[in-house]
Amino acid sequence: MLRLCYSPFDCCFRRRVGGSDSLLWHTDLKPHFSGDFSIAVAQANNSLEDQSQVFTSPSATYIGVYDGHGGPEASRFVNKRLLPYLHKFVSEQGGLSVDVIKKAFSATEEEFLHLVKLSLPVSPQIASVGSCCLLGAISNNVLYVANLGDSRAVLGRRDTESKNSPVVALRLSTDHNVADEEVRREVEALHPDDSHIVVYTRGVWRIKGIIQVSRSIGDVYLKRPDFFRDPVFQQFATPIPLKRPVMTAEPSVIIRELETEDLFLIFASDGLWEQLSDEAAVEIVFKYPRAGIAKRLVRAALQEAAKKREMRYDDIKKIDKGIRRHFHDDITVIVIYLDHHDSSSSNGRFKQSAVGCTTAPIDIFSLNADEAEKSMLGAMA
Repeated sequence: MLRLCYSPFDCCFRRRVGGSDSLLWHTDLKPHFSGDFSIAVAQANNSLEDQSQVFTSPSATYIGVYDGHGGPEASRFVNKRLLPYLHKFVSEQGGLSVDVIKKAFSATEEEFLHLVKLSLPVSPQIASVGSCCLLGAISNNVLYVANLGDSRAVLGRRDTESKNSPVVALRLSTDHNVADEEVRREVEALHPDDSHIVVYTRGVWRIKGIIQVSRSIGDVYLKRPDFFRDPVFQQFATPIPLKRPVMTAEPSVIIRELETEDLFLIFASDGLWEQLSDEAAVEIVFKYPRAGIAKRLVRAALQEAAKKREMRYDDIKKIDKGIRRHFHDDITVIVIYLDHHDSSSSNGRFKQSAVGCTTAPIDIFSLNADEAEKSMLGAMA
């Protein structure tokens, strides 16, 4: 009841306290086995569609960024299921490998497909919900990066030869987005009998005029023609004839042995990369202190989004969720510092909390609304 009484004043209250952004969440700095990490998330959609997590242990660090579309259901599902599957297959096969990672992606996709089948009669839109999926895994000084969609991993690497900058940006993931000509050709080559497999509409290239990314978890109706032909789903969506799947859940995977020149990694949803170049993001991380670095990147992106509209970031902070999506996307940033400790002298701070998982909130607005309400009630007590 109290929540109903105070909810009309929540936004005003939050903005009045320090002028903070009620749609921004961050954790400044935490240890992992070979360095520190920082996370920040900015919400733009009515329901936050970005989900993210960092799992830490004495021998491995796992990083996940999951950017949903069509709704938050797929990204939330991946946030719960991908890492448990990864742990399962790592245990069964005795360590990390490309095969283990691909099995974890496949198992997650299959379980979500099963959920869609069960949910279709009461919630047909679930067949059109999907998520990009970016996974990083560090173990034994080897980095694996696997991805579906257009979230991106970028390495900041010391450059001793360049006169312009002491650090260079190296992209480690492939953007599976048909805005890229190479990805368009890849999709077109798989569908030689469909001259309209990729079309330019509403200012961007889209597969069947619907979606920009070519790989994802979910989006079942674009992978399983039987779902698209289902009468229940056809009541929800405009029919588009499909002869075969037009998307896949097969991830791109790269392996890199980490070197002393490798300084840090940036894992982020495309909300960041729509505003900042790889080079600009790496320069910011290299230039500024570690604490709060992910939040600094998010704010830099928001400032760029504001500049495009000839606004100030302070103006964007006043815009509510949902409406704010017209100014920028949900933004998730995880920065992983690589300090290259020997196993015999690993991070002492990390030993105190050997195993843990840091997960960003499911919804930033709801979290901050709850905190504001508690503060208000405390002040009135």
